[in-house]
Order: sequence, then structure tokens, then C-alpha cells
Amino acid sequence: MKVRIGIDVGGTFTDAVVIDNETYELIGTCKVPTTHFAVGGVAAGIVEALRMVMEQCGIQPGEVVFIAHGTTQATNALLEGDVARVGIVTLGRGLEGIKSKSDTNIGSIELAAGKFLRSSNAYVDTGGAMGDQIRAALDSLAAAGNVSIVAAEAFSVDDPENENAVLALCAERGLPATATNDVSKLYGLKMRTRTAAVNASIMPKMLEAAVMTEQSIQAADIKSPLMVMRCDGGVMTVEEVRRRPILTILSGPAAGVAGALMYEKLTDGIFFEVGGTSTDISCIKDGKVMIKYAEVGGHKTYLSSLDVRTVGIGGGSMIELKNGKAVDVGPRSVHIAGLAYEVYTGAEKIVNPRLKEARPKEGDPAYACVECDGGLTLALSLAGAANIAGFVPEGDYAAGNREAARKAWLPLADNMGCTVEEAAAQVLAFSAKKNSKVAAQLLRDYGMDPRTTEFVGGGGGAAAVVPHLAGVMGHHFRIARNAPVISTIGVALAMVRDMVERIIVNPSDKDIIAIRREAEQKAIAGGAAPGTVEVSVQVDTQRNLVRAIAVGATEMRSKNLLNLRLSEKDLLAIVAGNLEVPSEVLAISARSEGMYAVQYDKTEKKYFGIIRKKTKPLRLVDEEGVIRLQKKDARVLQAAAGNWRDKTARILRELTIYDDGGTTLPNLYIVVGKRIIDLSGLPADEQIYSLGAVELSGYQDETPLIIIGTGRLD
Repeated sequence: MKVRIGIDVGGTFTDAVVIDNETYELIGTCKVPTTHFAVGGVAAGIVEALRMVMEQCGIQPGEVVFIAHGTTQATNALLEGDVARVGIVTLGRGLEGIKSKSDTNIGSIELAAGKFLRSSNAYVDTGGAMGDQIRAALDSLAAAGNVSIVAAEAFSVDDPENENAVLALCAERGLPATATNDVSKLYGLKMRTRTAAVNASIMPKMLEAAVMTEQSIQAADIKSPLMVMRCDGGVMTVEEVRRRPILTILSGPAAGVAGALMYEKLTDGIFFEVGGTSTDISCIKDGKVMIKYAEVGGHKTYLSSLDVRTVGIGGGSMIELKNGKAVDVGPRSVHIAGLAYEVYTGAEKIVNPRLKEARPKEGDPAYACVECDGGLTLALSLAGAANIAGFVPEGDYAAGNREAARKAWLPLADNMGCTVEEAAAQVLAFSAKKNSKVAAQLLRDYGMDPRTTEFVGGGGGAAAVVPHLAGVMGHHFRIARNAPVISTIGVALAMVRDMVERIIVNPSDKDIIAIRREAEQKAIAGGAAPGTVEVSVQVDTQRNLVRAIAVGATEMRSKNLLNLRLSEKDLLAIVAGNLEVPSEVLAISARSEGMYAVQYDKTEKKYFGIIRKKTKPLRLVDEEGVIRLQKKDARVLQAAAGNWRDKTARILRELTIYDDGGTTLPNLYIVVGKRIIDLSGLPADEQIYSLGAVELSGYQDETPLIIIGTGRLD
């Protein structure tokens, strides 16, 4: 048996899972306290979790084909201000050098209340002999207490030679150092320096933990290289962590989304990872995670991370009181108050409950708890409300004692002049109001169709939040399999991911292909097997930004999670359920090896039937029944690798819009096998043909393809 191991380091516990490498089924899990204060830091807990889960599951070292961990260490270091002081070596000359001095003087960045990332600067004139100047700069920065170095020059993204010279001299002294061109290839020295400074500030701590963890994995005789979770949902090698530890910031929420993508095969959806205190909400569109530039201490960086939005609502959220009545829920949670949950207490222990107020921390409002005979005090929680209302199924991680919850909630309900069920419903409405505001904004921000966007819940508290919220917002929902450990599963199943960004005015097809190849090589260098790497290219003509994202597996073949092939009748039934139309109106308009484009003719009547709008909705479904792409209206053609250019040209002629603002090309997708090649967003048809030729090189002429075109807003 071959297995994959994922380890997720949380603030309280470190979880480990073992996944069957062939079926992706969960074999076993374990949980150990996170070792913040051990000699080896959190690495000690990672090692213990690994030892325990392998022992419990009877796993031999040679059976481990993939091992990765996600960690909150970088995030926590920034939140707690546990960072190194950073010295910035500014390189420049003349007037440009004067501006560079200003752009690289970042001073102190407040990471949290009273916690700062502090820095100081030294200047090197690149017009003179640099070696001695750099050494003098390093001496002065060391004397000022700086233990980590940033090399910063205005146009190092074009020519990194001077920044690399600083790194070489730092290496001679054993100083952790980073160059701004290593953290980003975008222009903008100020933001690039800020990003590099954050990276340098956590380097010493992360290097120590990475080395210890890697050595422990090797000592356990596991031959697979250790991978580490990134903030964009991929994984990278320990060597890459040594260079860019900043990429591990916010990797905790990223792991949950990776689990939703890989384990649940979510195509278009909103993912909610619900813990005891908060809910992380993220958006997945066309099977891709939405990303943004992260902020540190209120300052933007060039760090691309998942767009994860956190709401202070979780299964353990307490009920706020005013005049003895429920007026809100959260942000304080039960464990912060040091109390027990009402819903996870035996009903026989709740005797003569009296409503009381608790203030977990100084300055907090009043929260609801009940005092029982015998001195037992219990908090009222959102999990209790969800259990009372019947949203938590039996056997769920959040399931508790409904009778106990009803007894504990009775004094509050009496105060409010309603039934226990009505009181619970009011509290759930408070929760839904907060979460729905964020979820609705995500839907708007990314142009998601509410009718086809599914809500998926992960985390131990998922059932306490997602079913009720989905009902309020009118969405289909499901709770992820093995939801309490979905983040850890995400770590175990994560793909290698890397990205290249460039500022290029009017990029040529050669520019785009070069960036695509660079992203592909970075993913391979990060541990992806060459045959598995897929690259998507995005061109933002307004910002002159070209971005290539490469994703690949760590082994030579990707596997089907369900490992089954459904009949065409079954596939049409699945699509019919998604579109809410009879199967009889659907037809397969094109197919590749393992994928089917399913459409139907839809007519909408508007203005009392005077105007009729005709569309052809599309659902691209694979042979396992997973919908991989869904569009409100699409032009679909059957093609082959030998005639793809002719078919593509036909779609471009039909769907390109010409107006006073110029030419607007359609979104274009080419499906070969189970690959979806996304050629959307390219500004010129020549670039579509050039990039398409690169993606399809090596396929036989007769290989069946599906070509899909949609309007830019569909």
C-alpha cells in the first residue's frame, strides 16, 4: 500500500492524516497538542504527530509517497511580533538612487497592537566599487541589531545582478537574506521591499523549524521529500521555504480550500471552514481558487494568497445578552470564557438552570450562560442553537445532546417570551446575517451565479453554520466528507503550485509563451512531475500585468478520486438535476476522452412575453459525474487536435465584439482529455493561437477536443 500523509499545525492542536494514494480514502487520523514552547518549537509536534499516525495505522516508511505539512508559524510570528529586525541594503545611483532611498525606507510596520517589524537602512552607490560598500553596509546594519537582510534595487526584476551580489556576501557571513526580485517580478520598489522585509523578518525562525522537520523526516527513513503548504493552496519544497518563508503565511485557510478542491471536487462554490471561534469563507470559480494580494499590518504586499475572508462566527460562538434577551452572537467563543458547552453536557447534570451573564474578557458585553444546581455553569452556544433547530445530523462532529441544550436554553427563551426553538432560530438568524454579508460580497466580487453556486462546509463546526445559512440564502449545500480534518486532507492532497507575474506593455505572443514556460519550470523545480504541470495565463491589459499560474502533481499521474465511469444516461441525469430541467431536453454537444459538453436550448420570456431571449447553457461534466465548468450561455464545437485552429477561428469570428472601445475577444476553453486549457483573457487572437499550439503540441491529430466560447461576462 502507498500512502500520503498530511500534517496541519493549528494554534491549539497539530492534526495528521493518512490517505490511501490510490483511492484517496482516509485511513486514519491523530491529534497532538501544538508544541509552541518546546525546544524544537512546532516542529516537535509535527514529528510527534507523524510518529503517532504511522504507528496507529501500521505504516512503514517505504509506503509514504507524499508528505506535507501546513503551519500557522509564519502567521503567528507576525501576529505576535515574534520577528527578526531587518536591515535593508538599498542599491542605486544618482537621482534614481535618491528616490530608491525613500521607497525602501519602510521604518516600523505595526503587525499587531504594540508589535512591530522594525528595520533600518544602508545605501550602496552602484556607480562605484560595490564589494567594500556592501560589506560596510552589512557591518553597520549588524551593529544596529539587524539579523536578517533585504537587498533592494529599483529595476532588479530586469537585472538582479546587484541584489544577488548582496546575497552572496550575506551567505559568506551566514546571514539570512532575501532579494526583492526573489519575492516578486513586478515593478514597484516600495511594495516589493515591504514584501521582502516581511519575508526576511520570519526567515530565521522558519529556517530553524524547516531544518528540524526535514531532518526528522529523513531520520524516520521516509524517502519522499517534505513539502510545505503555501498560502495560495499549493505546496513547495523545504528549499523553497528557506528562500521564501512568506509564502506559508495564511496557509491554514488555504489547506481547507485545497481539500474542497481535491477531495470534494468543487467547481463553482463558496467554501466555509468553520471552527470554534471563526469561519473562513473563500470562493472557487471554474475549479480555481480566487486570489488577491495579502496585507500585513494594513499594508499591501506582492504576496498572492487565497482570498479568504474571516467572520467571527463559529460553532462555539456565545450569545450576547441585553436586558436578559439575545441580541447577537459572537465574536467570543466558549473556550475563551473557560466554560463548558451546554450541548455537550449530559442532560441529567442540568438541574434548575438560571440565566446568568458572563464577560470572558475585560470590556466585553454580557454573554449568556446558565448556572445549575451543584455549581455547574454552562455557556449557551451557536452549536447548541443549531442542534436545537435540527440542523446538525446524528453522528456529525458538531452533534450533541439536544435535550440538554433545550433545558439550558429554557431560561433565555422564557426571558424572551418565546419557545426554545424560536430563541434558537433568532440566534441562528444573527449568525446568518454576518456570514451572508460576506458570502454575498464574494458572489458579487467574482460574478458568481447564485443559482449554480454550491455552499460547502468544512471544519468541525460546519453543521452549526452552513445548513441554516444555505437555507437563508437559497443555495444548495453539502458538508464535506471528513469535514473536521478537511484542512489536513487538503495538505495531504495538495498540488505543487507556482506563479510568475510580469509588467509588460502590449505583450507579444513570445512574451506570453516565455512567461508560461517560466511558471512551468518553477513548478517543476518546486517538486511537480513534468508531465502533470498545467499552466493558465491571465493578461490584465489595464494594468499591463501578465500572470502565469502553474499547477502540477507530485507524481507522474493524477488519479480519479471516485475511480468510476458513469453511463451517458447517468451523466445527463446529474446535469439535469444541476440545471433543474428534464433529462430529455439535454444533449451532448461535444466530447473529449473523459469529458462531455452538455447543453440545451433555453428561452426566457421578458416584458410579458414580448421579448424572448434564447441561450444555450453549458455544463462540462467528466465521466465521474463531476461538473467541471458551468456557463449560462456557450458556443460549443467538436474538434480534433489537427483542426483546432480552424474551429477556434470560427468561434472567435462568431463571438468577438467590435465597438468604439475596441475589440473584445470571447472567453475560450479547449478541452483535451480531462484537461481544461483556459485561454480566456488574452488580448489578441494571435496569442490564443500561439499559446494553444504550445498546450496542444504532442497530441495526435485525431485526438478529440471540445472547444468552448463564451462572452466575457458569461
